[in-house]
Amino acid sequence: QEELVESGGGLVQAGGSLRLSCVDSGRTFSNYAMGWFRQAPGKEREFVTAFTLDSARTYYTDSVKGRFTISRDNAKNTVHLQMNSLTPEGTAVYYCAAATNPTYYSTESGGYDLWGQGTQVTVSS
Repeated sequence: QEELVESGGGLVQAGGSLRLSCVDSGRTFSNYAMGWFRQAPGKEREFVTAFTLDSARTYYTDSVKGRFTISRDNAKNTVHLQMNSLTPEGTAVYYCAAATNPTYYSTESGGYDLWGQGTQVTVSS
């Protein structure tokens, strides 16, 4: 059964950096739009960033533009999220998601049908 597995979360001070990774165990990773979402305690899951199905474009929520970068390595079935200049507002569980059905891209969680288990990111002030 295909699954996504995230890694790279942890505790970091404000202003620091973390790099999250997400590995897809399936064989058709390169055909998927990929996204990262996050959910802070007591809040709804929110869109962070996404790659289009053809990897031609990326999209970011305004609050992370210029600080976060999504990248993908189709040969390794991996998508990364480089997070720089982290703030305490970035504290959340971060989820990797894939749209296997195919969707060009989506900023809505409903656009994705395969999710990882999440990785905790905690930013201390």
